[in-house]
Amino acid sequence: MNQSNLMTEEGLRKLKAELDYLIKEERPKIAKQIAEARDKGDLSENAEYDAAKEAQGLLELRISQLEEKIRNAKIIKAEDFDSSKVQLLTKVTLKNLNTGSIVEYSIVPDGEGDIKENKISVSTPIAKGLMGKKPGDIAEIVVPAGTLKFEILNVSLI
Repeated sequence: MNQSNLMTEEGLRKLKAELDYLIKEERPKIAKQIAEARDKGDLSENAEYDAAKEAQGLLELRISQLEEKIRNAKIIKAEDFDSSKVQLLTKVTLKNLNTGSIVEYSIVPDGEGDIKENKISVSTPIAKGLMGKKPGDIAEIVVPAGTLKFEILNVSLI
């Protein structure tokens, strides 16, 4: 199964809300910009028209991408996973052995990561380095800034 199709109900709701916004708000706004630019005369030398048409192309591409993601989405739930080890839809409490600080991350599907909410995508180096680990295990994870050493303190379902 393609992991990029996996998402939570919350992630699917967010995609649908973004799609709805783009279709109902942004599409008419760009159509209006194109019409206004067209009214200014010669289209061959009209930078506003060219910019609006380019924005329209990018918008339509994003809409198409969202529609495909939504169409191919496979909803996953935390209760479908094992909470004894770090994996998708688990919350892991870590002790950074380099600094002594304690941090908690939720491992979420691609596209649902949000560092402000301590949600990291399953495909990030940290999540990959934690996968399969159990409480008491030590994970050494190479990141651009160096090597991080974490002790897994707790694993639970999101």
